[in-house]
Amino acid sequence: MIKLMIVDDEYNIRMGLQSMIERKFPEVYSFRFAEDGRDALEQLEEDPADIIITDIRMPIMDGITLLSHIQQFPYKPEVLLLSGYDDFQYAQKAIRYQVRDYLLKPVVREELYSFLEKMKIEILDRKLQNELLTVSSPSDWIANVLNSNSNDSSETYTNLLNAGYGWMEGQYILGIICIRQNDLISMLLSEAENIIISKDKEGNIIVVAQNKNELLQLAEELKKLGEREYRIALSSSTEGIQQLRKAYSEAKQTMKYFLVINNSEVLFYDHIIKRSSNCELPLETIRRLSNLLGTDRLPEVKQLLQQILNIQVISHCEIGYLERISVIMNEDIFDKVYRCYGQESIHILRLYSQVGHIGNFQRFEDYYKKVEELLVRLDAFVKVAREQSSQENKSMQKAINYVHKHFAEDLNMAVVSNQLSLNYTYFSHAFKEYTGTSFSSYLRNFRLEKAKELLAGSDQKVYEISQQVGFDNVKHFIRIFKESEGITALEYRNQNQQPPKKTIPYPKFKG
Repeated sequence: MIKLMIVDDEYNIRMGLQSMIERKFPEVYSFRFAEDGRDALEQLEEDPADIIITDIRMPIMDGITLLSHIQQFPYKPEVLLLSGYDDFQYAQKAIRYQVRDYLLKPVVREELYSFLEKMKIEILDRKLQNELLTVSSPSDWIANVLNSNSNDSSETYTNLLNAGYGWMEGQYILGIICIRQNDLISMLLSEAENIIISKDKEGNIIVVAQNKNELLQLAEELKKLGEREYRIALSSSTEGIQQLRKAYSEAKQTMKYFLVINNSEVLFYDHIIKRSSNCELPLETIRRLSNLLGTDRLPEVKQLLQQILNIQVISHCEIGYLERISVIMNEDIFDKVYRCYGQESIHILRLYSQVGHIGNFQRFEDYYKKVEELLVRLDAFVKVAREQSSQENKSMQKAINYVHKHFAEDLNMAVVSNQLSLNYTYFSHAFKEYTGTSFSSYLRNFRLEKAKELLAGSDQKVYEISQQVGFDNVKHFIRIFKESEGITALEYRNQNQQPPKKTIPYPKFKG
């Protein structure tokens, strides 16, 4: 696995990034965490990382200082910088330390995924190249061609031709084999002619054969041995060594279809490409399902899931249709829950992180079951969360009403939280969530608004108004008012005071 370290002083950001990455790249990255640069540095000295995602502004040691220390390491990780500030000065410093990318908070999921996908390919390729420094066999040569990102494989092709595999200049077929007992393949194909056995990055067996009948015969032999846990995906008939990667790509695409085709152990690329590429995505149904979560209408949720993952429709569509549905459900349902409920929902989403990609499943039925289980859990979670939120909103509205009524008195957060019989710390957090600002800021701003009304609508003196709106010190009021409005209270009055209404006398009639 690729070793990834997340460095940020905010716990929710660290956990949120891990959850986001795990669902897109399950079992690709191993995670470590640090709260600041010094903590990260101590860990890295013990065990290097392949990738570091780090915030810039942190206590004790910031991200730029961490980068300066990393430059002394013999093995330098790839670094992605995060910042809540669009500050070009930091970006310049980051460039000096050869940072790979720089993203602003809040992180855009697609930008993060693009970076990690690029890094995954580069790091795995680098590790593979280190392993292939002593390439010496046809198996290694094939692996080198398939797993390397380099477009120049002329040396490998020359080696294959010189080693007697010139038949690959003619027609051949490539197969990917997934099986628990890998040794069986080598044993059964040991006497077969014109065959090369290799492996890809995922550990799957790759077989290049001049004649597809050799691979079909292999399937028959596996059946005779009672082996049932295997799958063979075959490319179309290919011609020329230079087309090796194309054949591998076809076999990989074919392998995906075992998810929805369970009645065969061998699949051909020529058969699966006949599936429709024009299937209409059930976007409206997914939206409706998302809206139903937490409404205590679980039977309807399950019914909509049956419509979304209708195997009768899926079996006639190319696999990209199901892959796209999986992505949309992640974004419009599961990610939506996380965006709404944050850290509280992570424990559920992480339990079902494999649902994030259909490639984690071998059978469609298993994928469907896990999605349904996750929806059941989220439905119950959202229902409780909404009920709690509704009760919390009522309490916060009562708090606001109390402030509006008693703002002129000696008021503080302790007084209001006691009035509502709520824990002080809980009240502080809930009030800020509800209003978007702290209690003290809300009270101060409300008092200033009332003061502005009196300044514009009365002739009372400034110190009198200060007392009426709850400030016990006129100097404090004057300072706060100017900081807020940019002008003094008297200047505000001069600019905004409304002239007194003139009384128009009734005309006198002579009678």
